[in-house]
Order: sequence, then structure tokens, then C-alpha cells
Amino acid sequence: MKLFPSGKIRRKNGWVVARRLVQFLSLILFFFLFIKTDYTGSDRIAYAVNIYFRIDPFLALSAMLAAKAIISLMLISGVVLALCFVFGRAFCGWFCPLGGLLDFFRSFIGTRKKKIDTFFPTASRTILVFCLVCAAFSFHISGILDPFSLLVRGLAQAIYPGFNFLVNEFFGFTYGKVPGIGHDISEGIYRGLKHFILPFEQHYFELAFLSGFMLVIVIVAERVQSRFFCRNVCPLGSMLGICSQLSVAKVSGADEQCGRCVVCRKTCPMGAINPEREVDKYGCTLCMNCLRACPRQVLSVGGGRPQVQNSVSLSRRNFFTIIGAGALLYSVAGARTVSGNKNEPLIRPPGALAEKDFLARCVRCAECIKVCIGNGLQPAFMEAGIETIFTPKLAARTGYCEFNCTLCGQVCPSGALEILTLAEKHTFKIGLARINKELCLPFNEHIPCIVCEEHCPTHDKAIRFKEVQVVTKDNRQKSIKQPYVIRDLCVGCGICETKCPIQGRSAITVSSDGETRHQDQLPPISSEHGTNPYS
Repeated sequence: MKLFPSGKIRRKNGWVVARRLVQFLSLILFFFLFIKTDYTGSDRIAYAVNIYFRIDPFLALSAMLAAKAIISLMLISGVVLALCFVFGRAFCGWFCPLGGLLDFFRSFIGTRKKKIDTFFPTASRTILVFCLVCAAFSFHISGILDPFSLLVRGLAQAIYPGFNFLVNEFFGFTYGKVPGIGHDISEGIYRGLKHFILPFEQHYFELAFLSGFMLVIVIVAERVQSRFFCRNVCPLGSMLGICSQLSVAKVSGADEQCGRCVVCRKTCPMGAINPEREVDKYGCTLCMNCLRACPRQVLSVGGGRPQVQNSVSLSRRNFFTIIGAGALLYSVAGARTVSGNKNEPLIRPPGALAEKDFLARCVRCAECIKVCIGNGLQPAFMEAGIETIFTPKLAARTGYCEFNCTLCGQVCPSGALEILTLAEKHTFKIGLARINKELCLPFNEHIPCIVCEEHCPTHDKAIRFKEVQVVTKDNRQKSIKQPYVIRDLCVGCGICETKCPIQGRSAITVSSDGETRHQDQLPPISSEHGTNPYS
């Protein structure tokens, strides 16, 4: 009788191959959707990576708790949660794009420390509970550590634009330097990259280093421990793991035949097998590595009656401490000076809900930031508090909101940005432009300049001129056109600020004053003020 039946080994190797194939296809799908979430010459998005955010039960529950409402766009996440009661935490091992990337990079960088047990076994549960408690207090910070948000932010704001920059620099450097047929090949490669992989244009982001650094740290942590982020940090994985303890599917079969063998325990990337070779369903992702590695081939995946296992959990004291910490953070945030300001300091994208509802629903996914044609949307840091970090804001000196674009609302997975028609977008005010006469060339230097009026995109120009007589520095009379803003027509797109030729601070700046989403909080604007030449 053979000690290692070849048929069993082939079948169990087949399961591992199947998982890796599914992981690979999931990554291909993710990157396809990620690349397609971009402007392609049309004001319609055919594909969007936001489906991953809509199936994320952790983000869905957090957003609904914060918004105190059912978000229909994210109800599909209930399917993923329900499948946990059947297949356990298989989503993390088979479908999660971040998990697939970590497995891929670990095969190259390896794991330096061989500690099997999870370094911080209660940390991910603590983070999960803390984020949900904060959300219940309308303090939504879950998107900061959610795996999908973290992955897309790092790719969209650092890795992807950085890759595009390097490719353009390389082909720009070699252009015209490759003779003959080599030049044609080089041109063909670049056209292929531009058509299938590279973004429509080069974008720049203020928090590129921070977003990229967070993603790189998650990957480099594989050197410390396999699936370090999944085991010690990931709140989504923790939620799925809790539900998985009542799952039907499980790995079993370890018995007295095992002897002192702990190969399965050493092989498990999640540290889900204890010294007695019992599999904790909280951590098990059904990766099948233990089945393939078992020398006697006694392990198998089967079904059974759901039963809660004795895994590491939060103590009652720690649980109530987390609730208190969440309440304290919410109260301190509410007492900040910025929270009492009537006018929000950040300019939000068109279609944004009122600030409180917007912050409750925004999952910090960076989708709207990625598709912004004018590169005007940037991730906020803490200009308006920690709860606004990674939320989109308009940075008009960097870029602008394209007048004929509605893509940001189309890719928002949670409804924080409403989908606007083009006609609605043309009348949706996100702010108001104001001229600084101390910097503006026609006012300060008496130098003719019409740049802001030339670029103003509204159908009836929101920036116009008044011709006045001025006295120059050499005491000569001069006629010059000085610009002014018509408040009723300005939508706050920011292109005037972007294109202003003044170095440094622009002579015309956009603030959040007059937003459409806050019209019910503003006093009525008189017709006189709306057409005041120097308003």
C-alpha cells in the first residue's frame, strides 16, 4: 500500500491550482476595471472598479451607520457576507485583489521571520469595532484602512501616474534616437501601451507619497509575516472571519495519524492552525495549502453543522474601552474650531451631498479623483479635520473641474456624489471665484490680461470686463479692461484659478461660497449683488 496516494495528491494540488487561477483572474478583472475607470473621450463610464467597493460589507455597514440610512447601491455586499456562512473566509483567499497581490509579492520577497502565530491577534477586531463605533457616531473613517480603498488609492494616486510618468519619460528620451525599424517598433509599443494600459493624460496628486507609502508598507510587511495586513489589520477580513465561524465548509481530518507533524501549521499563510492541528475558521481562507502539504494526505475540505469555535476575541473591558474611545474622538472632533464654521473650507465635487451626509457616505476610494479630467480633484489631508482625510476636494491651482464632465458622480460607489446630467452639471455650483485686486495684473500693474475670461466655460461668461481709465506709474492716462465675476453665473469650476498666469498664489481664487448643495443655508442674493462689477 502506498503511503502517499497519488490520486489524492493530484486532486488536492488541483484545488491549489484552481485557487491560484481564480486569484489570477480576479486580479486581471480588477486591473481591467481599474484601467477602464478613466476618461476615454466620452462623458460615459462603461466599466468601473467601484463594483469592488459596492460588494464590501465593511464599507457598506460603516456608510449606512454613519448616514443613518440604507444605501441601495451597496446592498449587494450582503451577498458576500451571506456566502461567508457557507464557504467561510474564502473571499480573502480566492477573490480579494489585495490578498492576491500580497501572495504574488510574497513569492518574490519571501518572509524573513518564521513566527507562525499572528503578531497581534486582536488588532484587526479592535480596528473593526472602532471603525464601526465611530461610524455609529457619524464619524466615518473606515475607508482609511479598508483594503479596497487602500489599494485603489495607492494605485490611482501614486503607482499608476508614476508608471505613466516613467513610460513617457523613457519614450520621450528615446524618440528619434532609434534608427530604422527599431523606431517603428518603439512607436508601436508606445501606441499599444497608450491604448490599452496608460491613462488618458498625466495627473499629479498632492498625497501621492502618503497613498503610495501606505500601500508599499502593506506589501513590504510580507517580509515580517505572511499576510501581515490580512491577519493583523484588515477590518474587512475581520468581519468576514467573524461570520465565517458559523460557516458550513471547513478543513478537517487531523487525527492521531499526524503524530508530531506540524507541516500544515507551518504552511498556513494565515496562522489559522494551532499546535493541536485544529483549524480556526476565523482565519482560514480555504487556500488549500495545508491539504497539498500534508505528508499523509489526511486533511480534506468538507461540510458540517455550523459551530462557533473558541478563537481569540475581544474582552468585555476592551470592547467598552473601544466604544468610549470612539465617543471621545467624536466629541473632540465636534469641539474643534473648524466644525463650527458655517462655510465649509473644502470645495467638494459637483453632485456632492451636504457636508455631513457626504462625509458619512464617502468611502475614500479615490474613484472620483482618478477620473477627474482636469486633475482638479485632490485628496484632502486634514485641512478640515481627521474625518476628511482622503476625501475629494477641488484644488483649483493644481487643476479644474471640467465644465462638460459628469464622470465623478458615475463612479462613486456609495452615492456621496449624485449622478448629474450634463444640463444639471452646468448649473451646479461648487463654489465662487473672487478676484484679488492686489495681485491681478489689470488692477495692480495696469497690464492687460484676459486669461480668466478666455477660459471661463459658462455659456454666458461669468467673468466679464469693465473698461476704466487709470493712471500709470509714469502719470499717464491709460484705458484698461478690468475683470469682474458675476456671482449668479459662476459655478466655481476653478479653471480661471488654474490658468491665471501669476506665479504662486493666483489672482483669482475659488472658495466654497454659494454651493448648490448648501443653497438652503444661504441668504437670497440680490440682483444688484449678482451683477456688481467688483463683487
